[in-house]
Amino acid sequence: MVKNRRHISVPIIILKDIGLFLFLSGSASAGLTESIQVNNQQIYVNSLGMRFVTIPAGQFLMGSSDATADSREKPQHSVILSHAFFMGQFEVTQADWLAVMGENPYVRDRSNPYYLLPCMADRITHPDHPATVSWQDAMEFIEKLNQREGTTNYRLPTEAEWEYAARAGSTTRYFFGDDASALDTYAWHGENFISGGTHPVGMKKPNPWGLYDIYGNAWEWVSDYYSTHYYAQSPEHNPQGPDGGTERVVRGGSWHSTSDGWHSAWRKPYPEDYRGISIGFRVVYTDLPESSLSHQRPQQR
Repeated sequence: MVKNRRHISVPIIILKDIGLFLFLSGSASAGLTESIQVNNQQIYVNSLGMRFVTIPAGQFLMGSSDATADSREKPQHSVILSHAFFMGQFEVTQADWLAVMGENPYVRDRSNPYYLLPCMADRITHPDHPATVSWQDAMEFIEKLNQREGTTNYRLPTEAEWEYAARAGSTTRYFFGDDASALDTYAWHGENFISGGTHPVGMKKPNPWGLYDIYGNAWEWVSDYYSTHYYAQSPEHNPQGPDGGTERVVRGGSWHSTSDGWHSAWRKPYPEDYRGISIGFRVVYTDLPESSLSHQRPQQR
């Protein structure tokens, strides 16, 4: 079981002018130090305690060529991401939200009645659970986070960045292979509305690049508009999604059984003002000095 990040105490040094902090080796958490050494990754933390892992530049095949794959995952196409970036190791939590926004996310009205189901609020309203909000809410959070940190470099990941990071070098349905029976090790999924709900972030195993809950727990908003036709015309280099649309893309699936998106290529549209109990987000941080990105590419376990 992974320790909740709020309880990890590590010494840090400031990397000046970039709004992030670098974990030192020899920290109070031996497990964290070992993880960094195994994966050749450096882990960064900002003033709120939000942790980020390096995602290297690279090329991958986005989508699926499987004959049984949903049409929304096709056609499979080559994508090149020219620049490394830092991605949140965890989904944004309610504690993160409170620190930035000054309120709990559930004071905002919901787009469906599920939060009012018996005991649902008690199950999902906790500081270490994902903040489930609308795309517009996520953008408001990011704007205020940038203001707080004195930068403009926090944003949502693009859809291509999200899938690349989720795959972590894999070409299989899941980052751990094609065996769905292993999903329980990595994801909260398949629960019902009577007893289920979101869970504390970071309790399951991460993917090989150190990202927790990339499948399940909460869907994750990305920056892209949704289009069924975009994959057929997507540029190879650093795709940003369609220029416009009526809905945004969510990725990764969530905790409940009506969500079936617990694999790397699955994509789904939602209105950007939709605010339920199963869609959250994680943030990326960009434009760090190249010297901070010069370590080796993370290796799969």
